[in-house]
Amino acid sequence: MSKQKINLGDEAAQNTVALTAMMGLAREDLLGAVALMMREVTAKPATTTKHLKALGDDVIKILKNESDLAPDAKDKRFMDITFKYNPIYRMGMQYYLAVQKNVGTWLADLELDELERARASFVSQMIIDSISPTNTLIGNPAAIKRAYESGGMSLIKGLQNAYRDLTENGGQVSQVDKRPFKVGENLATSKGSVVYKSEMMELIQYAPMTDQVHAIPFLIIPPQINKAYVNDLSPDKSIVRFLGSLGLTTFLVSWRNPRVEHRDWGLAEYVDELIKASDVILDITKSKKLNVSGACSGGITTATFLSKLASLGDTRVNAVSLMVNVLDPQKDDSEVGALVSEHGIELARQRSAKKGILEGDSLGRMFAWMRPNDLIWNYVINNYLMGQDPPPFDVLFWNNDTTNLPAKLHSDYLDMYPKQPFANPGQVEFAGHIVDLTKVTNDLFVIAGVTDHITPWKACYRTTQLVGSENIEFILSHSGHIQALLNPPGNPKAKYYRNEGKPPATTDEWMAGAKEVAGSWWPLWGEWLKARSGAMKAAPAEVGNKRHPPGDPAPGRYAFND
Repeated sequence: MSKQKINLGDEAAQNTVALTAMMGLAREDLLGAVALMMREVTAKPATTTKHLKALGDDVIKILKNESDLAPDAKDKRFMDITFKYNPIYRMGMQYYLAVQKNVGTWLADLELDELERARASFVSQMIIDSISPTNTLIGNPAAIKRAYESGGMSLIKGLQNAYRDLTENGGQVSQVDKRPFKVGENLATSKGSVVYKSEMMELIQYAPMTDQVHAIPFLIIPPQINKAYVNDLSPDKSIVRFLGSLGLTTFLVSWRNPRVEHRDWGLAEYVDELIKASDVILDITKSKKLNVSGACSGGITTATFLSKLASLGDTRVNAVSLMVNVLDPQKDDSEVGALVSEHGIELARQRSAKKGILEGDSLGRMFAWMRPNDLIWNYVINNYLMGQDPPPFDVLFWNNDTTNLPAKLHSDYLDMYPKQPFANPGQVEFAGHIVDLTKVTNDLFVIAGVTDHITPWKACYRTTQLVGSENIEFILSHSGHIQALLNPPGNPKAKYYRNEGKPPATTDEWMAGAKEVAGSWWPLWGEWLKARSGAMKAAPAEVGNKRHPPGDPAPGRYAFND
């Protein structure tokens, strides 16, 4: 695999589909932003004329070879040396940069409120990204060189790739070469069996990997977005295998990919399923306690599960891990959050209610257009102009294995913005009970990623202030969203930040006392879990028991439920 393809896959892996893509970003609002900008053009001709003159001045400097406009050092689109030494290409690049600069200054000069400005900036940047000269064959010197060197075969291959996307990928540009991967053969290969199955989920128990195991079992609660086998992706980055190697009896929930007839599955129903699953786990293991973890939107389900148990006085959960997870989303957390409005939230709710589901493909397409350079134009250039296959990257294969969301669950997630159930303890009814995380006192391990723009680390940190737990470990991994989760030992570049003791009120205070630690955070998490997993006992000869006998082998049938 070429270095270029590895980098392409790594960039896209930083942008996996997550909760942010469904939080009320309405196309009507974005079209309204375009209309607003057009209205400003006609209503304030003096402002428009001023910025057109500034653009004209930049163009004159470009034509005279006097312009000092240069791309950002991190902008990979213009790294080909031709842009530096060929005057035609240099002028084309500088003209594009001049447009980008002057549109930005024009927007800054308009009298807009915060929400209008955020939308206008988002839409204008999307348009400007689309007209980059590097997105065309004539404007991309690297693509022209490749066509010449390949005798035109790269163009033919690019047309084949485009045709395949039109006919087999819903018209979306492919982010991954799926051909090398097959679930159950080289992905999700850990041994285990389904020990409980319902309409909504399969519960998988994995076979022990050690002669002795800890008495307290461990349950992984995955997001309802995408498939659960991300926790057992490939042998070298499998969370399931890592936990098994520690002597932990590991269970994994695999959610069913819902259809229209499952439209009424809401967060309350998912929590009830977790209560049933934990009943099965305790029955199989003869333990009175279990440890749990939840990541991304699965962390929302986990937190709701814990709140529900606390409201019932149920103490079955021992220790909890929450990973790359935001429980009280705020508008200033991310670029997407700044675009959210009550109007957009209601439109999103109405659309999924009408269809019965929020389709996984639609969610993926929406998310891609939020970061078009990383998730669209990079691949247009690679697949179509350069005539190369996208990278065969396991994380992207999983990310493209999309699932739907039931309309009711989508509605529940949308409620998190206006209702803020977790940030207002004892005041909001959510998922069938009054939510109050201050009653959740379990030992808690929280992990976030420095470069995670999907669940920004400072937003993840707020969880430490929402719960009633006294013993909290917050770890900041030096990576992005999915890389923060799949972070096995062995990466020489891996590191994380840790501040021992109870997390203070603010991220600034926490960071001031944090120390950098080389390596993966998994071993630290493993030690933390082992200390909270009870005494050792002989490993069971087989999974399940008489009441819950082993069924389909892992990863179960719902992993293939399209």
